[in-house]
Amino acid sequence: MHFCRAGLLGLCLAAFGASGHEVLPGPIPAELVRVIDGDTVEVRAWIWPELVVTTRVRLAGMDAPEMEGECAAERDLARRARDYIAARVGEIVRLYEVRLGKYAGRVIARVETTDGLDLAAALIEAGLGRPYEGGRREEWCS
Repeated sequence: MHFCRAGLLGLCLAAFGASGHEVLPGPIPAELVRVIDGDTVEVRAWIWPELVVTTRVRLAGMDAPEMEGECAAERDLARRARDYIAARVGEIVRLYEVRLGKYAGRVIARVETTDGLDLAAALIEAGLGRPYEGGRREEWCS
């Protein structure tokens, strides 16, 4: 089996036909490696037979507080969001609408559990994230 690390993500996705502006519709099965924070997970995704990409995935359509946030309330909310995801995600997830992110080595995707739970929607519904479609982000500290 071939493994691609995050630094080679562009080349790996090019093998699947993505140019950076295109969207891979999915589903792409992926093994959850770790939950980084409320809106980012690390996965090993099977993008092609015998080709596995390990990368960070930012949850599409939402913003979550940062673990290194500006105030204690933001950092607490960030830990709760991270723990919320970790408690609800099994070993395998599915990626949909995958596109390259603006930061190297990370993609943006809609992430669902095997039972169909959309992680971004669940976090927003639980009050641990906000809808986000680009532009300036709202502050978490008042």
